[in-house]
Amino acid sequence: MPKIYAVGIGPGSLELLTPQAHRILSECTAVAGYSMYLDQIAPLIEGKKLIPGAMRQELQRCRQSLDATLNGETVAVVSSGDAGIYGMAGLLLELTEEEPYREIEVEVIPGITAAISCAALVGAPLMNDFAVVSLSDLMTDRETIEKRLRALAAADFPTALYNPASRKRHELLEYAVRTFRETGGNLPCALVRDAYRSEEQIEICRLDDFPFEKVQMTTLVLIGNSQTRIKGNRLYNRRGYRGKYSLES
Repeated sequence: MPKIYAVGIGPGSLELLTPQAHRILSECTAVAGYSMYLDQIAPLIEGKKLIPGAMRQELQRCRQSLDATLNGETVAVVSSGDAGIYGMAGLLLELTEEEPYREIEVEVIPGITAAISCAALVGAPLMNDFAVVSLSDLMTDRETIEKRLRALAAADFPTALYNPASRKRHELLEYAVRTFRETGGNLPCALVRDAYRSEEQIEICRLDDFPFEKVQMTTLVLIGNSQTRIKGNRLYNRRGYRGKYSLES
């Protein structure tokens, strides 16, 4: 049975590529992905057949990858972060429900997703239950996204916002900040831009002073909850140890 790999390459630094992902990429004869992601792993895929593409060409790129698999190539379709979290794993599995791809096995190789990698840069803001929401309305309608944001704010979830804004899209980020502020007050939050890359920028703030102008597509926004604390230039979330145990030595 032919096999195709959906590979998560992490946040962009080769140091955060898992050993399994590294091995799969070395064994593959062809690698498909958004051009920026291929550039990030360029030293590992030199000499291999490349199937590049731009944003909104995901369907075409996955079909090309599946066709290459049927033609005998060992193909890795790469996604930033984890391939199963806003990545290509789901689309590959969906396409293999169709002819002529039914006999292709999809193996998902996990990667470090943005919520986890960005949280590490700012401390420990996801210590307890948390949620992730994409603010891109390309695949999910705006009304559904707004409904989910209201539910998360009311439930006091620390929340990681993926795809928060672009040059033409910022209304949902404004809605998210307004919703969490109205429900939870002046909550701590963090902006992490271009994590683990040379352009990396980190900012700790509160919702009352949220710097909308600093947010772009490569920014991840972390919004805390009632148990989130600011400690210098770090955030952390109280998990409940203080209420259950004495923290005094």
